[in-house]
Amino acid sequence: MAPIIGIGIDVVAIDRFQESLDRTPALLNRVFTPNESQLKVSSLAARFAAKEALAKALNAKSAFNWQEAEVVNETSGKPNFLFTGEMANRLANHKVHLTLSHDGGIASAMVIVEAD
Repeated sequence: MAPIIGIGIDVVAIDRFQESLDRTPALLNRVFTPNESQLKVSSLAARFAAKEALAKALNAKSAFNWQEAEVVNETSGKPNFLFTGEMANRLANHKVHLTLSHDGGIASAMVIVEAD
């Protein structure tokens, strides 16, 4: 089994996230890729939680480029990260596991990063 590099979890209140988007419209384009920004608020909140969880797992919040970690869905519906730029280079030899949930007004995500 590969060693675990980090684990991150985050929880977002969907209504508070909508208030943040309303208050700071630039947040949408700063955090999300063009594909992600088309999604409904519950999915955006879950993706925000995923990116926060990734930053926690990498202990990289201060040097984190949000748009280099796009959350995409496989054909099965399973969420996964699509890394680009420096993030792709940084995680080239790592496996990143992601799970998302949104229900009851809460969005959550958990990320596990392990050496490949």
